Amino acid sequence: MNKKSWKFSHTATNLALGALILSVGFACLLPIERSVTTDGAEANVYRSAGSDTGAVSLMFNVYWGTEEVERILEILSSHEATATFFIGGCWADDNVECLKKIFEAGHELGNHGYFHKDHKTLGREANRKEIETCNEFVRLSTGITPVLFAPPSGSYGKTALEVAETLGMKTILWSRDTIDWRDKDSALIYKRATKDIQGGEFVLMHPMKETADALDDILKYYASQNLKAVSVSENLKGKG
Repeated sequence: MNKKSWKFSHTATNLALGALILSVGFACLLPIERSVTTDGAEANVYRSAGSDTGAVSLMFNVYWGTEEVERILEILSSHEATATFFIGGCWADDNVECLKKIFEAGHELGNHGYFHKDHKTLGREANRKEIETCNEFVRLSTGITPVLFAPPSGSYGKTALEVAETLGMKTILWSRDTIDWRDKDSALIYKRATKDIQGGEFVLMHPMKETADALDDILKYYASQNLKAVSVSENLKGKG
């Protein structure tokens, strides 16, 4: 690609991103469709992979902590580990370069909604808007479209599951939660991420200072148990 073509492509992408951000800003002023949703339909929901995969998956939900994301990427790289980062769209639109670094480092990008809404309370169109807007922003920034959806706070209903499935996406929860955002305790985060860990587990984390502080030891422990840290999609494929 020559310099002139690159400039045109770069400008076009920036314009598309700008238009997307403006449309989202306008959309947040509109009333949100709400409907009663019910749990119960568990098709296409994954809380872990098979216990024989020989791998665990670290999942980072990202709506804040850009500096810690950078540190987490360095630690993961030092262990040749990969993870899945579930991206909050409204974080990504202020941190495009960091989003690109996650992708370029070989990690998986998932969808964590755009505004961290309660998807159990959202109607069909509102669910679709939250998920599709985040997907589109990630696509414009990195060229890939997420295929995994992690509902904020793990809250979902039948409608949210149906919308994700119609978009060709798996809904991802977790088998263990470090609750790092609440407790901010590296020793506790380490214990929750390692105690009785088994292959196939999905371990929920956030880009917290204390989480980054504990991460090196967590990955060393996994290695001592012959467990590899891989993305959620790779774990689900049973590649370990």
